[in-house]
Amino acid sequence: MKLYFLAIICAVAITSCIQKENKTALKTTAPLIGTWHLVLSKSITKGVTTTTTPPADQEMIKMFNGTHFAFFTHDLQQGKVANPVYESGSGTYKLSGNDYTEHLAYCNYREWENRDFKFTLEFKGDTLIQKGIEKIEKLHINREIIEEYVKIR
Repeated sequence: MKLYFLAIICAVAITSCIQKENKTALKTTAPLIGTWHLVLSKSITKGVTTTTTPPADQEMIKMFNGTHFAFFTHDLQQGKVANPVYESGSGTYKLSGNDYTEHLAYCNYREWENRDFKFTLEFKGDTLIQKGIEKIEKLHINREIIEEYVKIR
């Protein structure tokens, strides 16, 4: 009987520690958590800036919870076009102040998987600005990206 009560007390203690840890993570990432719609995207390669915002017939969203992110891009014609578009990826992230690191675990472009990307985040009201370098030597990718998102309410 004593062992039964001891097990219950240990379970409650462990659960309360886990809940405190999750609350801390959520408090730190609170402005980021939610769903964001991409409104502007630029890519800078060797000093040449290209606006890469999805065309009018496509859209992209990015979603965050306390530990993970996911992004989705698709055409708005439900794939019923000559070149259907569907892109997605997800993984974990760490946010410390404005320093943001993504670990891309899953991506339809498989060569991008299992890589870390470092960015800075800036919040301006309901706008999120993400800036950083995407570099994958094996794929000859080395560019700065600037993405602006508006939070979906």
